[in-house]
Amino acid sequence: MAKILITGSSDGIGRHTAATLAAQGHEVVLHGRNERRAADARDGVPAAAGVVVGDLASLEQTRDVARQASELGPFDVVVHNAGIGGGQAAPVRTADGLERIFQVNTLAPYVLTALLPAPARLIYLTSGLESAGRVRLGDLQWQDRDWDGMQAYSDSKLYDVMLAFAVARRRPGTLSNAVDPGWIRTRMGGPGATDDLPEGAETQVWLATSDEPAATVTGRYFKRRRELRANPQAYDESLQEELLASCAELSGVKLTS
Repeated sequence: MAKILITGSSDGIGRHTAATLAAQGHEVVLHGRNERRAADARDGVPAAAGVVVGDLASLEQTRDVARQASELGPFDVVVHNAGIGGGQAAPVRTADGLERIFQVNTLAPYVLTALLPAPARLIYLTSGLESAGRVRLGDLQWQDRDWDGMQAYSDSKLYDVMLAFAVARRRPGTLSNAVDPGWIRTRMGGPGATDDLPEGAETQVWLATSDEPAATVTGRYFKRRRELRANPQAYDESLQEELLASCAELSGVKLTS
């Protein structure tokens, strides 16, 4: 059985992923952004082994999540599930002075990846909207262009794929992949979404636990257990390295190979 950390597991896809893995007998550690959400996570997955608490919109709290998780680890699998959508009418700046969608969706998983001991498997949740993402590393904070919340979200999900691919290249001992869970009926996905929670979690569960040859690969992009081609920009290794450098500069945390 594996020890697995899942961020953003107080509800939605993250909680369903955690509940499924815990029911299979795995040792699952949950995450909530505050004590109330952590309690929701515990209530939703009572078989979980523990929970870490911290708001990923804060660099200080993200570092503390890494500290808490390190005390409960090391982990065989880390699933970077936490994320926020792009419905904001204007950019929201965090206490760190960063655009919130980028900080939560991209910078936080980067920081956790850099600070946690390397697991055997890493899974980064992205979105099919990564295909509409545009690499704008010179303006990650949306200071030089008109705000577009859905574009900011799409960009952040493209950066997640780039992060998964960069880690796969830099850490050959870790299977690092990106997953599009689909348009799932959750609080973020909304009631008009086309797919149910089990479909949104199945690929992460498979990649976390399966020894099938199709699941034991790295640097790939999946949906419904099928490997797909991601946005062409995601495969550009020079852009991957520039993204890592930008994340290191913004966070003060360097990803070591």
